[in-house]
Amino acid sequence: MAYDVLVDATPPGARIEANGQDVGQTPVHIKIFGDRDGTFHDFGSPWYVVKAFPIETNQFPQVRFFGTGHLFGPEDRIPSKILFDMNQQAPPQAAPGYGQPYYYGPPAYPYPYPYYYGPYWGPSFRFYFGPGGHWH
Repeated sequence: MAYDVLVDATPPGARIEANGQDVGQTPVHIKIFGDRDGTFHDFGSPWYVVKAFPIETNQFPQVRFFGTGHLFGPEDRIPSKILFDMNQQAPPQAAPGYGQPYYYGPPAYPYPYPYYYGPYWGPSFRFYFGPGGHWH
């Protein structure tokens, strides 16, 4: 289901990017596909990202992250409008994460890999070439 969302900024004219695609300058309407209950649809990405880029000096890029419910992550409702205050003097918002990644594999060994040089107690054949030339 498609939802129409108004994106606006103060002052108007900021360039808007939605999920990496340039959608125009504010004020602009963007179409967001979501579920019937009004939440973001999971198209394989954990976040739906809307960015506003500054138009004057001493302004920071503004970012809004919305959870899509990917892999049982947070799922946000689709807003009716998104407002950016370009005069807000704060560093850009960092992307939220799911925590520390886990490593599911064999134990990681530092190079060089461990090698066992101990005695070998298995079947073997030994040939002796010397006086008498015999084998065991």
